[in-house]
Amino acid sequence: MIYITGDMHRDFSRLDNMKFNKEDILIILGDTGINYYLNEEDNKLKEDLKKYNIKIFCIRGNHEERPENINTYKEVNMFGGKVFVEKEYPYLLFAKDGEEYSIGGKQVLIIGGAYSIDKNHRIIYGYKWFKDEQLSKEEMDNIYNKVKGKHYDIVLTHTCPHKYEPTEVFLDVVNQSKVDKSMEYFLDKIEKNIKYDKWYCGHYHTEKKVNKLEFLFESLKKI
Repeated sequence: MIYITGDMHRDFSRLDNMKFNKEDILIILGDTGINYYLNEEDNKLKEDLKKYNIKIFCIRGNHEERPENINTYKEVNMFGGKVFVEKEYPYLLFAKDGEEYSIGGKQVLIIGGAYSIDKNHRIIYGYKWFKDEQLSKEEMDNIYNKVKGKHYDIVLTHTCPHKYEPTEVFLDVVNQSKVDKSMEYFLDKIEKNIKYDKWYCGHYHTEKKVNKLEFLFESLKKI
């Protein structure tokens, strides 16, 4: 069985009443918090996640380090593409941005990353902020050239195309004119130039469906 859910931010309690088996896969749409502190605190969480007896497949969010920047992660072949995994925690997998996978018989495109609206607050007060939280222009160009014109059964991203932004959940204290929306505009371009059956994203801490796109937060769905 394949499950999907939204941002966790290190709180996995929504899994506590679920019954999984080792063949199941849980897809998390970014901001798992698994690679946040980059010390023993992260390792304690990784050990604790063993109790759920499920393979966890993570899309990269913005409030976490890229796995390729952590020397314990290695790139391996899985699901017909490349994933990042640590030898000590083989049940925790991180998708590679822009990679195409075959999961449960579905062709899946994954694109992680987003801008942190609390970036300045994090920098000023010493909280974690990851400078390459968004894709670079080169990464965007490479992904676009790779995927344009293709069909995918499912697209999984952390943030959403700009046209689908859930403005009703925007915080009044955030000046949207100061928010870098290059990732959202990039996903607009992707959305216009591929064909897809379903698109899931997280990031906005809301639950909503718009056309073929669905925002997930705390709900846990079977796909």
